[in-house]
Amino acid sequence: MSFKSWFGRNYLKMRGFTFVGQFPEGVKKSVIIEAPHTCIEDFVIGRCFFWMEGRTVKFLIKKEFFRFGLGWLLKKIGGIPVDRTRGNNMVAKTAVIFRQYDELHIVITPEGTRKRVEKWKRGFYYIAKLAKVPVVVAFIDFKTKRCGYGPSFVPSGDFDKDWPILEDFYRGMQGKTPGKFNLE
Repeated sequence: MSFKSWFGRNYLKMRGFTFVGQFPEGVKKSVIIEAPHTCIEDFVIGRCFFWMEGRTVKFLIKKEFFRFGLGWLLKKIGGIPVDRTRGNNMVAKTAVIFRQYDELHIVITPEGTRKRVEKWKRGFYYIAKLAKVPVVVAFIDFKTKRCGYGPSFVPSGDFDKDWPILEDFYRGMQGKTPGKFNLE
């Protein structure tokens, strides 16, 4: 067992979390969405459950976090800087990244921030559609102290048709800061 795997397992155990679910067998590329996302600890727990299972993932994080000496650490653990200004076509740029790898899993928090949002950002969906990869649903539920994987699906191209898969799965889950999670 690697140090990362050992650390991930023990951190989750120390925090009282149980890991459930299974990553879809044979999937070499995916967009993994993780919700609820209401605090910075979600990031730590998410990293730990990926480390625990030995899964290499990359994650999108706003470019501002790469300042002040954090950039080298964020890149080392899989960070991809994102320019969130309008007109930069992040969906297309991220979809292109998939062509550069034989195996790639990118984690995205569809809420886009730790604050309460009225609507989830849909970029994850269109990245998966454009890159022709499945969406794998991951979660961290502070109410039940469980984290892990839920369903996966290949985007049909009709977000409103596919949305019930996510809505049904995440309904009733709770972030560490409950009032910040909105399932819209």
